[in-house]
Amino acid sequence: METARHGSPLVSVIIPCYNHGAFLPDALESVRRQDYPNLEIIVVDDGSTDNTRTVAENSPKVQYIYQTNKGLSAARNAGIRHSKGQYLLFLDADDWLLPGAIKTNANYLQQYTDLAFVSGAHEKVYVANGRILDEKTTVSASHYEHLLQGNYIGMHATVLYDRRIFDQFLFDESLPNCEDYDLYLKIARHHPVLHHTEKIAAYRLHNSNMSGNIPGMLQGVLKILDRQKPHLKTDTEKNALKKGRRNWKNYYCQALLEQLKTGTNKSKAATTIIWHRPELLFKHLVTRRKTMLKTFVKRNAPDFSLRWLHKMGLSKNHVPAVGQVAFGDFSRTTPFSKCFGYDRGGPVDRYYIENFLALESENIKGRTLEIGDNAYTMAFGKTRVTKSEILHVNDKNPQATIIGDISHAPQIADNSFDCIILTQTLHLIYDFDAAMQTCHRILKPGGTLLLTVPGITPIDQGEWKETWYWSFTDKAVQKLTTKTFPEGKAKISSFGNVFAATAFLYGMGLPEVPRHKLDHHDPHYQVIITLKAQKALS
Repeated sequence: METARHGSPLVSVIIPCYNHGAFLPDALESVRRQDYPNLEIIVVDDGSTDNTRTVAENSPKVQYIYQTNKGLSAARNAGIRHSKGQYLLFLDADDWLLPGAIKTNANYLQQYTDLAFVSGAHEKVYVANGRILDEKTTVSASHYEHLLQGNYIGMHATVLYDRRIFDQFLFDESLPNCEDYDLYLKIARHHPVLHHTEKIAAYRLHNSNMSGNIPGMLQGVLKILDRQKPHLKTDTEKNALKKGRRNWKNYYCQALLEQLKTGTNKSKAATTIIWHRPELLFKHLVTRRKTMLKTFVKRNAPDFSLRWLHKMGLSKNHVPAVGQVAFGDFSRTTPFSKCFGYDRGGPVDRYYIENFLALESENIKGRTLEIGDNAYTMAFGKTRVTKSEILHVNDKNPQATIIGDISHAPQIADNSFDCIILTQTLHLIYDFDAAMQTCHRILKPGGTLLLTVPGITPIDQGEWKETWYWSFTDKAVQKLTTKTFPEGKAKISSFGNVFAATAFLYGMGLPEVPRHKLDHHDPHYQVIITLKAQKALS
C-alpha cells in the first residue's frame, strides 16, 4: 500500500461516469479541494458518448480508464483493480465531496484499524428548486441489523473502505441497482463498521438519477434483502429483515403515490402500489373524494363558514376576502404586554431559544461562560460542566465571576472556554463584530459558541432600551460568522412564522400560544436566529 512520507495512507477516489460529463468537473474539483495530502483520482468511463473523455483527460492528475458500457458495478470494480490506495472512496460523477470529507473518514479508519468501512452523513441537493436537505442518522451499534431495516448510509460517497475488504468482496455486476446496499450488508454481516453524523458529501437529485426509476428501485432493494435470508442467524435479524421489507415498501410506495397525485407514470405507479401496498391506493382515492368536496365548499360556501373551517383545521389555506379580515383582539395599537410577555407566562421567543440549547446541550460542557447569569448553563449543561463562569458588564451583579465588556475583554485569556452561551445579547452591543472576535479568541480549539439573536422583535422599554441597537437575519449572522470563525464549523438556523411573530410583538405569553403554530417554520418571518459555531482545532 502506498503511504505519503508524512504517514497519510493513499486514498483512491474512484469516479464512475456514464454520460455525466457535464457534472464531472464539479466532482473532480471537490476532490482537488480536499485537505487530505495523499490522493489519487481515477475516472472510469463506462462507455460514455458525451464529453466525459475530454473532461477527464484535460483534468490534472486524473487517471482515465475507458471500458465499453458494462454498468455501474463493473465500472467500480475496474476502478478497484487500477487503484493503489489503502483506502477507497467511490464518488458518482454527478455528486461532490464536502470540504474535509476524506480527512474526516480517513482519521476514523486510522484510529480504528479493524473497521472495514466508515460512513457519514450527507446533504441532498434538489436541482429543480435549489432546496438542500440534511440527511443524518445516528447508528452506533448493531449495524447489520440496522442495515436490514433500511439503508441508513443513503449515499455511497460518504463511505470510505479499507482496501483489504475487496479481497473478499466486490460489487455484484449482475445487479441493475442497489449494488452498494448489497455490499454494505455483505460486509457488515462479517466485519465491524462505523457510522457518524458529520457531513461528507452532497447528493445531487436531477431527472437522470438512476434512483428516479422507483418501481425498479423497489424491486431491486427487495431482491437484495431476500439474498440475506439464508444468512440470518437470530430472531432479531429475521425480524429486522421483515421490518426492512415493510420500510422499503412504505418508502417507495409513498413516493409512487406522489407520482399518482401529479399524474406522472400513473399506470406503472398504480400497479406497483396495488401489488405491494394496496391500502395506500384506497386511502388516496378516499382522500381525493374528500378533496373534491372541500374544493366545492371553498368555491360555494359563504366567508363566515370558511373562517370556521379554518379555525377547525379543515381549511388550512383560507384567506379572507378584501375587507373581510376579522381583527378581533389584535385590533389595537398597543401590545398586551410591554415586557415581552413575562407577565403572561413568559416570552414566545424563549421557546425557540431553549429548544435550540436543548438540542445542542451536549456541547455545553467543561469550562463554560454565560452572560449575565448561568441559568442556561446549569439547566442544559448539568454534570457535563466542570466550571461555570458568568460575565457581566459591571460589578452590580454579585453572581458575576468576570467583569467586563465582551466586545473588549483583554483580561480574559485566549483559549479559555469549552463553551460560550451568548443568548439575546449581541443586539445590545454596538460593536458586535468585536464581540464575536472575542468569543473566537477565548474559545478553546474545538470549543463551541451557542448564540441567539432577535429578528422580528419589540424593543425593550426598560433597562436595555438605550443600548438596543440591532436586529438580525440569518444572512447577516452567516456573513458575521464567516468573518469571525473563518476556519471553524457553523450551523445557522432561523425560527418563526407570521403568527409567532405577531404573537411575540403583541406580548402574548408562551402558555397562550399553541405549540404546533410555533413549530411551523417560515424563513420570511424570522423571530429568532441561532448559531452553533465551533472553533477550528488548529
